[in-house]
Amino acid sequence: MTSPKKIRVALADDHHIVREGLRLVLEREPDMELAGEAADGLAAVELVEREQPDVLVVDLMLPRLHGLEVIKQVCRAGRKTKALVLSMHSDEPFVMEALRNGASGYLLKDCDGDEFLRALRAVAAGRRHLAAPLAERALDGYIEHPGRTNLDVYDTLTNRERTVLQLAAEGFSSAKIAAKLFISPRTAETHRANLMRKLKLNSQTELVRFSIRKGLITP
Repeated sequence: MTSPKKIRVALADDHHIVREGLRLVLEREPDMELAGEAADGLAAVELVEREQPDVLVVDLMLPRLHGLEVIKQVCRAGRKTKALVLSMHSDEPFVMEALRNGASGYLLKDCDGDEFLRALRAVAAGRRHLAAPLAERALDGYIEHPGRTNLDVYDTLTNRERTVLQLAAEGFSSAKIAAKLFISPRTAETHRANLMRKLKLNSQTELVRFSIRKGLITP
């Protein structure tokens, strides 16, 4: 008799102790297995591309690439991976933006193991799951005002341009970006020029300021 397929879960959190605790919860469940761990946003996107997990459990405040951007890149690419946010932030804007960017669930870090597992199973099955304190107001707001925000020019960037933006904001030169992304320096410079044109940015200073406003890097 064939064993039922396990739910493959990837963890993205910059705190080792959080990942360790979540790993222990997963290891006790016969229907789940760990697909990998990441300590920053760029590594999380790479992990999903490589392992194609069923669910990515992701914190919002990740270094190198904000959790919201991780969710957007993972969900926009048409992968089977679902995103489940596990955050300390209960503010409505965080919840709403996570849902708009494609998250299937949102939990608070004070949840217990049972709720965490229920959320994983629900999201893996294609359903939504929100922490009880958030569910009613967040879903109501999302349903009533799905188009509340205007198109952000940032949304016109390709995934590669967003990654180049992130690295450029962190101070990497085009040559170092090229080495990091395994592309030619000329290609890296082209991506940089294109994103600068789309965002109407004229200098490295403006690029950094834009990235801070978007929450891609911290001052």
